[in-house]
Amino acid sequence: MNPKVDNYVSNARDWQKAVEKLRKIVLDCGLTEELKWGNPCYTYQSGNIVLIHTFKEYCALLFFKGALLNDPEGILIQQTKNVQAARQIRFSNVQEISKLAAGLKAYIYEAIEVEKAGLKVKLKKTREFSMPEEFQKKLDKRATLKTAFEALTPGRQRGYLLYFSAPKQAKTRESRIERSIPQILKGKGLTDD
Repeated sequence: MNPKVDNYVSNARDWQKAVEKLRKIVLDCGLTEELKWGNPCYTYQSGNIVLIHTFKEYCALLFFKGALLNDPEGILIQQTKNVQAARQIRFSNVQEISKLAAGLKAYIYEAIEVEKAGLKVKLKKTREFSMPEEFQKKLDKRATLKTAFEALTPGRQRGYLLYFSAPKQAKTRESRIERSIPQILKGKGLTDD
């Protein structure tokens, strides 16, 4: 048990009992406990297997390579359409966790086997993400912007494409693009300082 995770659990307020229960289940599977991204993260030989995280309406186990897992219970959830590898199992109370405890261990053991086998989720290439028409027009008009965008890492490019594509209204997409152009020209990602 990691003392940093002890602190996380003591501050989990609404989800403290649920987090404690999930923690026990995961630790029973022989994983190493760490605190990553501000959440309890469980690893096997430094490979991330599963993360416990809480939200307002639920707490969840997030499997980093969940897309590769069998889902006999039909409980793995893709958080959003843009999440490629990770899958969650969500809980609204401790009783649900208790009821699924044996099944959860089966998912965790399978996730460990996926990691041991070195399996990887086949991720979409950046060019497979949709290019918002408003952004394509800007790239076509400004060679420096196009060059700067193409010089970004694929992850930074995807971040911008997802951010630009999200709004339903064209004027919101255009506003996001305009605000982001200086950052792109500096060679920085959406959340870089």
